[in-house]
Amino acid sequence: MTPVSQLRGPSRQHLAWPFFDTGHADYAAALDAFAAGLGDTHGPDVDATCRSLVRRLGAAGLLEASVAGDRPDAVIDSRLICIARETLAWHSGLADFAFAMQGLGTGAVAISGSSELRALVLPKARRGEWVAAFALSEKEAGSDVAAMGCSARREGDHYIVDGEKTWISNGGIADVYTLFARTGEAPGARGISAFVVLPDDPGFSIAERIDVMAPHPLATLRFEGCRIPAARLLGSPGEGFKIAMRTLDIFRASVAAAALGFARRALDEATAHARSRRMFGGVLGDQQLTQAALGDMAAGVDASALLTYRAAWRRDVQKASTTREAAMAKMVATETAQTVIDRAVQMFGGRGVRSGETVEQLYREIRALRIYEGATEVQKLIIGRDILKEA
Repeated sequence: MTPVSQLRGPSRQHLAWPFFDTGHADYAAALDAFAAGLGDTHGPDVDATCRSLVRRLGAAGLLEASVAGDRPDAVIDSRLICIARETLAWHSGLADFAFAMQGLGTGAVAISGSSELRALVLPKARRGEWVAAFALSEKEAGSDVAAMGCSARREGDHYIVDGEKTWISNGGIADVYTLFARTGEAPGARGISAFVVLPDDPGFSIAERIDVMAPHPLATLRFEGCRIPAARLLGSPGEGFKIAMRTLDIFRASVAAAALGFARRALDEATAHARSRRMFGGVLGDQQLTQAALGDMAAGVDASALLTYRAAWRRDVQKASTTREAAMAKMVATETAQTVIDRAVQMFGGRGVRSGETVEQLYREIRALRIYEGATEVQKLIIGRDILKEA
């Protein structure tokens, strides 16, 4: 995104909150230095740009925050992931995407992979040499993961996989996929297993590339008698759903952080525009309606930040379940960001809908975040059920 102001990056005032320590501020400074050299990430070749971003993030050592080391005791700091996603989203939606998918695509390997699989996948992903993907969704199994139809059956030393996965981020460019397929140990979610798939596995192909309003690498994957060595099973048969949920729990709060980055950028752009746009003998910011809109936007941004970093802090420091907290953060931050960005577009008037304007790009970027990794409606159910369970 090309800025319309002289802003260099997102505000760092919130890093003084008690959720953080000096290591988080140091990481934020490294991110700022990296992001300052990003340049234009909205070129016509999205695949090549995404691969390049992964390599650059790895070379800068920034993927060490989202991809665990290959030691079994390696841990992921959720606050670092959230700081990274907020910062990168402020600068570039595709850079945020590239960072996040490296972690999501390898999270299951870090959680449940054998020492051999961890050694194969994690170092390459951390260095940005391999692009990773997370293959869970299907046409009839998005929010309802238990409705999964893609199946895997054991034959000797291999599993044979048949079916399709769709809406797979990095589909078509990934060097390694975490696949979830039904193995039938029990009905519903208890009969799903997780595997590591490589693009040259026989029977694996890309059925379709998917174009979306904010360009990202997406595809439908096809498995036709795809043979996967049994040694690439993650965890035990039937543990796939649990592994998937553990992985998503780590990264769900970071979706809120990405939304926060988009919202913070929209607020910054709107503020700069309000101060410079001449009208009625003054500037747009002199109008009370503009001031009221900025006030609502700023309050929403801070509320989103508090919920986001509370969830990450609770996981990192209290070592507690964050199912409810992460759901609240994801729900509030994504919905708030949609509202903040919409107001920024309105404040820009006709310029706001001009292709290539920063606020127009943000408008396209934010929409998907209210859907993926659990739609807003699903987050409401998670929160409500947790409240009833606690009561």
